[in-house]
Amino acid sequence: MDDIVNLSIVGVLIALTAFFVASEFAIVKVRSSRIDQLVAEGSKKAMVAKKVTSRLDEYLSACQLGITVTSLGLGWIGKPAVKELLVRGFGLTNIPDSVISLISATLAFSIITFLHVVVGELAPKTLAIQKAEKMTLWLSGPLHAFYILMFPFIYVLNGSARVLTKMMGIDMGSEKEHSHSEEELKILLSESLKNGEINPSEYNYMNKIFDFDNRIAREIMVPRREICAIPEDMPLDEILSIMTQEKYTRFPVFSGDKDHVIGMLNKKQLFADLVYQGEKDQLKIQDYIYPVIEVIDTIPIQELLVKMQRDRMHMAILTDEYGGTSGLVTTEDILEEIVGDIRDEFDEDEQPVIQKRADHHYVLDGKVRLEEVQDLIEMSYHDEEIDTIGGLILNENIDIREGQSIYLDDIRMKVLEMDGRYVKKIDLKKGVTSTDKGNTRTGLDIKEPLLVNEMTLSEK
Repeated sequence: MDDIVNLSIVGVLIALTAFFVASEFAIVKVRSSRIDQLVAEGSKKAMVAKKVTSRLDEYLSACQLGITVTSLGLGWIGKPAVKELLVRGFGLTNIPDSVISLISATLAFSIITFLHVVVGELAPKTLAIQKAEKMTLWLSGPLHAFYILMFPFIYVLNGSARVLTKMMGIDMGSEKEHSHSEEELKILLSESLKNGEINPSEYNYMNKIFDFDNRIAREIMVPRREICAIPEDMPLDEILSIMTQEKYTRFPVFSGDKDHVIGMLNKKQLFADLVYQGEKDQLKIQDYIYPVIEVIDTIPIQELLVKMQRDRMHMAILTDEYGGTSGLVTTEDILEEIVGDIRDEFDEDEQPVIQKRADHHYVLDGKVRLEEVQDLIEMSYHDEEIDTIGGLILNENIDIREGQSIYLDDIRMKVLEMDGRYVKKIDLKKGVTSTDKGNTRTGLDIKEPLLVNEMTLSEK
């Protein structure tokens, strides 16, 4: 009867060891954000789990206390109990008593150690790591009860540990909630994508949000030369003609030139009143001009978006450091930085700013940012004053014309289309050889007429 009781105690002690080990690893492994979500959904188990995970130092001490006590109990009761059974079994043989005692002690130690390590620690540890959320919800209640029961001992042990660490010159400070850096969050998102927790679209949106905070308005603006603006003294018929031809909703209005924007016109409101009133002579353009936001072109786009939301405006005029108009930004331009291009029924003829022709061969809009080009191909070029690929070309050769090329190592940038000095379209190809370049000393493209202003960037 005593043997059964002792073995039962051994089983209970191993089970308790497994409980404390599983609790320890589960509450460390579980995501606090997931527990918060379950609490918001009203889960009672999650509410207890939140208490446990928010005070890890104290509850881990409870786990350690439990593991230590059960381990001592196994050593005190388990080994003698198993040894006694083995001695009785070997006593039926003709083995000398001294040998039986040695063999029984060795086997008893081995059996208890195996059960303690495998059943009491390794198996529950693996289970807790693999099923951290479920194990935390299941075990937090009993662990909380044990913590309350053993609170005086845990308090003394934790206090003693703090005194010891202070004597060693280590100030534990107050316990702070662990937070993740931006790079850590990107890694977590990558893992979630691999495991199917989020889809590729969600992953791309989140990555673009991280980049969103690093963008300034100048990088996404419609340049001054591309702004379709209306002089304040333009006759109504001409204004209606422009609005009919250009498929925009809002048009900046300027006085004198584009450096003096005084407001904007909303085509919808103007056309609606024209339809209802029917008399163009009764309409005064000045009555339809609304204020417009004016900001410096280096403003971060997240700040600009907040300002546009606060002022309830969909358009902002950007000015440069000298007070002149450098471009404009709409809410659509800002949103496209997160969700990608937004096309409507009037954008059928609009070409993508990046068109892939082959591997390492693209046709680019001159407004494409250098960061985007560097994401497409390996390109080494750094100039804090240059934002776009078109700006790079003009910076290297201000006199370049259509059909001419410049080279950066094995990258050819050929101008396909220009508007005055503005580079509109570029043929970009990586991996060109010296034969493709023609005269390697000057970088002339022999497929085009010889142009003395063509050169390799590395020689400039």
